[in-house]
Amino acid sequence: MAKGYWIVRVDITDQEQYKAYMAANVGPFKKHGARFLARAGRLENPEGTARSRNAVIEFPSYEAALECWKSPEYQEAIKLRQSVSTLDLVIIEGYEDPQPS
Repeated sequence: MAKGYWIVRVDITDQEQYKAYMAANVGPFKKHGARFLARAGRLENPEGTARSRNAVIEFPSYEAALECWKSPEYQEAIKLRQSVSTLDLVIIEGYEDPQPS
């Protein structure tokens, strides 16, 4: 079964309020098996547009990634960040076919 990923890009206007969102998302992330692969580290933006903070979050499956976003717990957490951030989120299925040679 292919893993699922959240690709997240966000600009934050109030760091303190955003910390409340981060605390609230711990439960749903743990429940759905999330694991951060990248989180707010250094970045280069050689093409296109960027946001100030980025993350890649891995889930055991695409379905788990969707279920986490749809969960009542995560929907409550979203309310804590909506007024203090602008966010782009893509939920994508992992690639399991052979790599190009």
